[in-house]
Amino acid sequence: MRYFIVCLLLICFFSCKQEESLRPRSFSKVEIENLIQDSLLNVRALELYKPEDTGIFATSDGRFGAFRNEDSKDGMAYQIKYDSLIPNFRSLALTGNGIFLLGITSPALLYKVSMDTDSVKYQENHPKTFYDSMDFWNQQEGIAIGDPTEDCMSIIITRDGGDSWTKLSCDNLPKSKEGEAAFAASDSNIAIVGDHTWVATGGKASRVLYSPDKGKTWDVYETPIIQGKETTGMYSIDFYDEKNGFAIGGDYTKPNDTLKNKIRTSDGGKTWQVVASGKGPGYRSCVQYVPNSNGKELVAIGFKGIDYSTDAGDSWTHISNEGFYTIRFLNDSVAYAAGKGRISKLIFKE
Repeated sequence: MRYFIVCLLLICFFSCKQEESLRPRSFSKVEIENLIQDSLLNVRALELYKPEDTGIFATSDGRFGAFRNEDSKDGMAYQIKYDSLIPNFRSLALTGNGIFLLGITSPALLYKVSMDTDSVKYQENHPKTFYDSMDFWNQQEGIAIGDPTEDCMSIIITRDGGDSWTKLSCDNLPKSKEGEAAFAASDSNIAIVGDHTWVATGGKASRVLYSPDKGKTWDVYETPIIQGKETTGMYSIDFYDEKNGFAIGGDYTKPNDTLKNKIRTSDGGKTWQVVASGKGPGYRSCVQYVPNSNGKELVAIGFKGIDYSTDAGDSWTHISNEGFYTIRFLNDSVAYAAGKGRISKLIFKE
């Protein structure tokens, strides 16, 4: 089963992307088709591969699987165990070298799953270990981030296709503030455009770490998002291009609060402005730009439902009460979302 999943995904990964043209529109509703339903399913890590309409997911009970639209209604899942330990996977990535899965807590295990094996490529046993998100710049270079174990955020880097990972020294990273960490809510704490990387932190302090050179050097920028408590701050960040980005969060213990939980940048993350404060969605765990929207359309998702903006976040329309944790777009009208008990196809319509 594992080999079939890897084979399917590697074939899809190397397929050519389709070009799509920009067009003005405004969604008014979303149709939701449940592809995989399982009361024990808890998915916060989801990735898609275009244009084959194929994706992978990772679960809190050590499973990863693949789905291919209607071809795989029940999904295909393979469970990983480390001795008697079942990893809680909140981060995943796929390159031409394999599937990468990362557990959150100590011992944090980063698996590489390839055609003939799965093996641990990185392990961290510090009692404060808690990893939140993972992404790749290209076939060889990738990054994962986690909560501080010393006086900086935990950042590990690979430069050899994921076969080895090195944790960056705090000497080369911005110092974290008291109570600053990150949230493993949707595997979207990291945004990458070319060589540029943005990392969203949260908690008592919520800032953006920025690297212009694939993690070699770092700066840190303040944000005006709500912060000050362990449960506040940014939960998700996305960039449309090198300049325009958006972040969302709030306080998951007060999901209806809408004050200062949405922020936007137009200068590459150096400065941020609060938008739609007091209106629009409250706490949301994931935000994504709609492809081919010129940075104007956004979808925010969380356990309280789905919201949509046509003006870069200045105003929002609540289009569904259906709850999910994370979302990824296949194209400019189709996305897949995952959460508690299901993985679903979302078709946005005007």
